[in-house]
Amino acid sequence: MLEEADLMQALRRHWEYSGKDEDVAHEIYHDDAVLEFPQSGERFEGVENFREWRRRYPAELKFHTRRVTHRADLVVVENMISYDGAPWMFSVNLLEFRGDRVAHERIYIMDGWDAAEWRAPWRSDVPADEPRRRLPPLHSGGHWKGRPHS
Repeated sequence: MLEEADLMQALRRHWEYSGKDEDVAHEIYHDDAVLEFPQSGERFEGVENFREWRRRYPAELKFHTRRVTHRADLVVVENMISYDGAPWMFSVNLLEFRGDRVAHERIYIMDGWDAAEWRAPWRSDVPADEPRRRLPPLHSGGHWKGRPHS
């Protein structure tokens, strides 16, 4: 596994170049890496396969990294993602490292929702995360605001 500073730099580089320069964005993966989307049931084997479809992706992607958590060889990245300027959606990337690169990634993307009022009597006054807010449009290079939590 990479040292903390090297890991954060690799993740920053990956999301800064995603959707702009897929060769650079995919340096983080092993050649035999696997990428899965459990919500659609898709599995892509080999970085050349998912790098190629990402080159052809028909939407402009913008990312905002909210949190990075890692233990041993597992890294969890909580992002916000926007497609073609549409409202932000929550995204969770589970990255399993083998040595210094990603061997397996699973991506979940979903809408947020308002807290149900009926749960208020049991809910803590301390929020789980910073209050949800409308993120401003991002510059074309994306935005990195990752904070490691190990």
